[in-house]
Amino acid sequence: METKQVIMEGKTVLGIEFGSTRIKAVLIDETGAPLASGSYEWENQLVNGIWTYDLADVWKGLGECYQDLVRDVKKQYDAEITKIGSIGFSAMMHGYLAFDKDDNLLVPFRTWRNTITEEAASRLTAEFNYNIPQRWSIAHLYQAILNKEEHVKDVAFITTLAGYVHYKLTGEKVLGVGDASGMFPIDIRTCDLDQTMVDKFDQLVSGEGFSWKLRNIMPRVLTAGEAAGVLTKEGAALLDTSGKLEAGIPLCPPEGDAGTGMAATNSVAVRTGNVSAGTSVFAMIVLEKELSKVYPEIDLVTTPDGALVGMVHCNNCTSDLNAWVNLFDEFAKSIGTEIDKNRLFSVLYNKALEGDADCGGLISYNYFSGEPVTGFDAGAPLFVRKADDKFNLANFMRTHLYSSLAALKAGLDLLFKEEDVKVDKMFGHGGLFKTKGVGQRVAAAAMNTSVSVMETAGEGGAWGIALLAAYMKDKKEGEALGEYLEQKIFNGQSGSSMDPVPEDVAGFNKFMERYMAGLAVEHAAVDKL
Repeated sequence: METKQVIMEGKTVLGIEFGSTRIKAVLIDETGAPLASGSYEWENQLVNGIWTYDLADVWKGLGECYQDLVRDVKKQYDAEITKIGSIGFSAMMHGYLAFDKDDNLLVPFRTWRNTITEEAASRLTAEFNYNIPQRWSIAHLYQAILNKEEHVKDVAFITTLAGYVHYKLTGEKVLGVGDASGMFPIDIRTCDLDQTMVDKFDQLVSGEGFSWKLRNIMPRVLTAGEAAGVLTKEGAALLDTSGKLEAGIPLCPPEGDAGTGMAATNSVAVRTGNVSAGTSVFAMIVLEKELSKVYPEIDLVTTPDGALVGMVHCNNCTSDLNAWVNLFDEFAKSIGTEIDKNRLFSVLYNKALEGDADCGGLISYNYFSGEPVTGFDAGAPLFVRKADDKFNLANFMRTHLYSSLAALKAGLDLLFKEEDVKVDKMFGHGGLFKTKGVGQRVAAAAMNTSVSVMETAGEGGAWGIALLAAYMKDKKEGEALGEYLEQKIFNGQSGSSMDPVPEDVAGFNKFMERYMAGLAVEHAAVDKL
């Protein structure tokens, strides 16, 4: 009855995140505890060589996801949602959504997944002396200019997916600083677009005769805790197609999935970090100072409150590992044995811990797709061994677990060894960490640092953006985001922690020597196959 009252009185907060395969909504109470959730499955399409989502699917997905949440609330609490304390939207970062002055989409949404901006990214990296990855919005805009695309002269506004949804629901062309940092470099002193680089870009394209300057077409940058507009009557109708939700609800700045991951794992403070390991893998560490030079392997983004973050993003993680587990599942079925999939993962993952620390000489490359961190535009999954290596099930599984994090380790070693970056707490989340104690132990060995896994990490980015919306609504005067999360939401909980095992660290390093030396073999596989 108490929770029903909280929902009816609107003492709740809603977070919705547009992930690459699922749109998820989480409704929380004022303590951050999840009350109900809803979801909608969707998938990108490859249209004329471009990975995209149709904007009609954005609104269909949002409406159905919200109605799924409404049904969950009705089922659990026999309550209806008519008002909410605050709302936040987040989505996968980067990409290119360009509109004209009448809000017409000029070209189909170009998502982060596209690798079509290599020329623009490398030119801008040289011009700015700052790493501009291919998936960043500014790389997409500049590539369109280099390609002499007709639409660029008509651009009036570019934004991310989260920024677009927020704009249609509030009328505000704004973006959280974390999401903005995946569009264009941020000056961490001003928590805004880096003005020197803005001027350089305008100068770079000055001969093109465009009527716009970069600042005019970019969203206004906000930090966590700032007000970012309210739900309009039209916006409420888009979100709740039944028409029961009231307008006027305040919204927090829209954020990217990197920022919501940081919020959901309580890793927004300096010297904290998190690693998200599933189909792809990325690690983010909040830095104490700027890096000494440009590293193509390291993206610089920010926390939702504007602190500098070093990010290593790898395209491949568990896909090859899952494929091998599926092979064992197929074998079991072939001999008439049905094994629960979770048990199969648990048995095989735990078997890996019985293997040699260096995997007995075995090597594997999990490259379903290209891996920019190690210099690959395309991939071919590959398992390699010599005749006298120790080939057994334990070493085989351990090799594939190591391989899942090997490219990530190659990038992180630049931060740890070249830049002497220090981490006090590292939080793990994603599918690799589901089997208790295994992925966590391997990650601790890869990074040579303690890794914690929280029960709440499974709630994901929708919960993370809900926490940011709650922070905007409830924060005290002068209360920092890290302080709010630590004291009000996580209450000092740090999850289950695991320190690196020295033999594992030494073994992983030995494995990495073979892995890096064997990249020539992977290149040959890609070239010849």
